[in-house]
Amino acid sequence: MRSSNPVFSRRGFSRDNGAYAGFGTQQPQAQAGTATNPYATNPYATDPATGMPQAPVRGNAMTIDDVVSRTALTLGTVILTAAVSWIALPVDPANINKSYGIAIGAALIAFVFAMVQSFKAKPVPALILAYAAFEGVFLGVISSAVSTYVGPGTVVQAVMGTMCVFAGVLIAYKMRWITVNRRFVGFVTAAAIGFMLLMVVNLLFSVFAGGDGLGFRSGGLGILFGVIGIILGAAFLAMDFKMVEDGVTYGAPREESWLAAFGLTMTLVWIYMEMLRLISILKGD
Repeated sequence: MRSSNPVFSRRGFSRDNGAYAGFGTQQPQAQAGTATNPYATNPYATDPATGMPQAPVRGNAMTIDDVVSRTALTLGTVILTAAVSWIALPVDPANINKSYGIAIGAALIAFVFAMVQSFKAKPVPALILAYAAFEGVFLGVISSAVSTYVGPGTVVQAVMGTMCVFAGVLIAYKMRWITVNRRFVGFVTAAAIGFMLLMVVNLLFSVFAGGDGLGFRSGGLGILFGVIGIILGAAFLAMDFKMVEDGVTYGAPREESWLAAFGLTMTLVWIYMEMLRLISILKGD
């Protein structure tokens, strides 16, 4: 199973054909007839007392605490730069294009940092934090604009909605109400690709034809696609949780907790943006 989250798409903790595939690299065979993974001789060895997989003993293995602390640092960077940009770059209704230009520029820089990290062999904390900083600038300017034009409570509602989605998916995952398997990942990946292609087409139509393009981001269709976007974000969260769980269980290196934080941050940004857009449409209607 491999996550469709951009962070894990190349190096996710995978189980393909009964063998642990590691980070997308070919692992040497340890012994004939023995399943291998980068961190243990047999990733499916079970504890006779519990029947659960045995985590290999490693002095430098990733833990939940590592993931939590890295995620807190990355999200904290997003929140801090968003707050600073909100205050330092106030939206001027008379020159709104300037604010949108700053937001788009910051988003493009954040995208470049994200892509560079995605193709790195190992996580680079500086790149991840740089991504978080510019993503925060983008979110701060966009949130300020929404607060100005839609209403000051919109951003708070979007933040609360994002937190509720995170908590709901975490509870559902821990209770095993959500099963992340190959079929789940395949369906979510296909749906996400289709969703993003539609949004790109809608954007192109809006640029060249004006208005809201094909209407996928306004009115009834906008509400529908906003809900779909949030559901996809929730599915990405479930896959992120699965990647973290597998990494901890099978003893991924501690540095991989930065990738987990990176993936969780991108997913939460996705959910927040979809939530912000949905609430804006509902208030506008």
